[in-house]
Amino acid sequence: MAKGYKALLAEADALVTSLEVGEVAEISGDDGYRLIDIRDVREVERDGMLPGAILAPRGMLEFWIDPESPYHKPFFAEDKAFVFYCASGWRSLLAARTAQEMGLNVISMRGGFSTWKKAGLPVSAREKGGKAS
Repeated sequence: MAKGYKALLAEADALVTSLEVGEVAEISGDDGYRLIDIRDVREVERDGMLPGAILAPRGMLEFWIDPESPYHKPFFAEDKAFVFYCASGWRSLLAARTAQEMGLNVISMRGGFSTWKKAGLPVSAREKGGKAS
């Protein structure tokens, strides 16, 4: 029988470093970190994103990370820790595991954007080019 999503999440959680939203808020302005929003563009346009984050939709992530891909994004080659987040933290945890297997220094934000927003932390609109204003 194939693994269910709960098993995949548990495996990823055992392998990937995760931070709570308050911890991410503390490091969000630090130049050593890059915030990566992996949600769909429609979610970001509707709800906003973390200030300074870059939109990297989950469906293109592996192609954007791999320097051999014609879709590679240079920001993924930077010597930084990448903090992935989504709406609830599940997609970003699975994506962080994949990115880690591809060689990135990656962290997943627990609780996701919904927890960030509920905590009253700042939210920005998306700029053209995918970055938060």
